[in-house]
Amino acid sequence: MKKYGFNEITLMQYILIIHGIQVGIGVLTMPRDLAEKAGTDGWISILIGWGIAVAASLTIVNVMKRHPDGTLLDLVTNRFGKIAGKAMTIVMALYLILGFTTTIATAISITRVWILSQTPPSVILILFFIPGYIIARSGVRILGRYSELVFFLAAGSPFVLLATLPNAHWLHMLPVLKEGWLRVFVTARSTVLSFLGFELSFFLYPFLNRKERAGVGIVIANTLSMLVFVFVTVVCNLFFSPDEITEYTWPTLSLLKVIEFRFLERFDIVFLAFYLFIFSTTWLPLLLFAAFCTSQLTGREDHSLHLAFTIVVAIAVSWFYFPQFTHLVAMQNLWSIVGIIVAYGLPVLLWVIFGLFRRSGPGGETA
Repeated sequence: MKKYGFNEITLMQYILIIHGIQVGIGVLTMPRDLAEKAGTDGWISILIGWGIAVAASLTIVNVMKRHPDGTLLDLVTNRFGKIAGKAMTIVMALYLILGFTTTIATAISITRVWILSQTPPSVILILFFIPGYIIARSGVRILGRYSELVFFLAAGSPFVLLATLPNAHWLHMLPVLKEGWLRVFVTARSTVLSFLGFELSFFLYPFLNRKERAGVGIVIANTLSMLVFVFVTVVCNLFFSPDEITEYTWPTLSLLKVIEFRFLERFDIVFLAFYLFIFSTTWLPLLLFAAFCTSQLTGREDHSLHLAFTIVVAIAVSWFYFPQFTHLVAMQNLWSIVGIIVAYGLPVLLWVIFGLFRRSGPGGETA
């Protein structure tokens, strides 16, 4: 009997959950980060980062095939024992809590700068968490449906940036590789971090109803994110000069400020208010699976209590302390370092271990 069969998700939901985690915040900051390191050749670094992310993603799928009806926590427990399983659960819980904390703090920081400058972070958190708790407590299937809804509602939002093309300067993109291949490859490290999110396939895999399509699905998810990243980066580079783009913390939002209609001037405010839904597809899965991990530690099937506890703690902490911009950058850097280890290093390590040290099953056959 499938352990997670009651909460199955479709291939489309699997794709869009992963895609939603990846594009939430990276779209707003990536153009500046790439411009600082590789100039207008940053879009090439995105393609390199996509290739690395796809390779790591397929490695995760290959690892999860060894225990298709369980998560990474079940897999490690089954192969290496309960102690190793508990250790892995703690590691993943801490990683997901760090990711959740970083993304929700970034979302609130952007919201306060652009929309609600006088509103306390704790109040914004409460407004975020009321609908967020309802979705997350309902499980992976509802999260998948929510990700589908947000994707189709926001499918046309990147094309809004095309309104700036009449003021574009195509010479900004020339000559190609003006900084050389070395700068492009070095900058690929930043793009690799923007693809973080596919590692949740460690948890999503057993919920997928057509597991034989998991490899195709995770490649499609990474490819959708890559197309969005390339599109936004190129449009920003066409509008801003190579030196000007580095002056903006969130160049994508700054670009939206120049878009005006006869019936609407501050289009950026309206867009960002809608973009909060896209933000939610980033932090909601991290919150859900962080609660999933902590509930596994205590042996509870229902993660709702742990979910509520995490939310209450987050609100209580924000009442007394909210990270300043420098602290937020430090949190993002820490999550990036840990993310490289978990998303890129862990799959390869597990793949090598399972390949070299397979446990012997009954009769001496390899498990």
